[in-house]
Amino acid sequence: MRALFIAILVCLAGPAHAALNVFACEPEWAALVQELGGDKVSVYAATQALQDPHRVEARPSLIAKMRNAQLVVCSGAELEVGWLPAILREAGNGGVQPGNPGYFEAAQLVVRLEVPSRLDRADGDVHAAGNPHVHLDPRNILTVATPLAKRMGELDAANATAYEMRQKAFAEKWRAALVRWEAEGAPFKGARVITQHKNLTYLVNWLGMSETATIEPKPGMEPTSAHLAQLLARIKAQPPKLILRAAYDTPRPGEWLAEQSHVPLVTLPFTVGGSERAKDLFGLFDDTLAKLNAAR
Repeated sequence: MRALFIAILVCLAGPAHAALNVFACEPEWAALVQELGGDKVSVYAATQALQDPHRVEARPSLIAKMRNAQLVVCSGAELEVGWLPAILREAGNGGVQPGNPGYFEAAQLVVRLEVPSRLDRADGDVHAAGNPHVHLDPRNILTVATPLAKRMGELDAANATAYEMRQKAFAEKWRAALVRWEAEGAPFKGARVITQHKNLTYLVNWLGMSETATIEPKPGMEPTSAHLAQLLARIKAQPPKLILRAAYDTPRPGEWLAEQSHVPLVTLPFTVGGSERAKDLFGLFDDTLAKLNAAR
């Protein structure tokens, strides 16, 4: 009798509202969705911080997650071109296909840097739509948050007001943090830096640094010993302030160059989860600025 009574109460209460299922291509967008959605969302990140987001295997587990997703949030600008189309195709989920409301690309909403004037395979892994790592300018996070919250509300109308309120609270907190981060980053304006790969462009641009060279001779191409030797000669002639690499980049080339040139090498978290402190988006930029300042 007790079981029957409980069952009747559950029926009278009506079905519980399920969380909005979100498939995020990268940790930064998973973190942003979580900020905007709270307990109203269930977020799955397809990649993690120590993984190159260009190179992902279209595993059955990813296809299964995509099959049940109501919203897909990715960087876009061809960052996921090597793996996402296959997952979308195999999942057969019409609602999250490009062009439909369940598909969302962050890079479409911001000013993209390094849009090539020509396309040539000889130039390496160059993205036709520009550099896709837009999240490393925190101003872009703020730009993306508003339309993302709106899209979440369109797909989950019952919680649209909650998403809007969380977006406004997030924006207020983010703007206050942005003032602090820009003050902490002020000493780097005009600083010459060398990066390992073209994945820190938006950070360099935001802080007003000058990227004088990359350790990779071309995007996606591992440096040869001859290239490193030439780069070392350039560094000795005109030393940069720092050598920068992302946490997922191969460590050896940067470490060798730093050891030979005596220029500090800074390993940055790059995305949420890239360091112990970078547990969320706020921690990502807190730690990035802290690591930069510790090295200067």
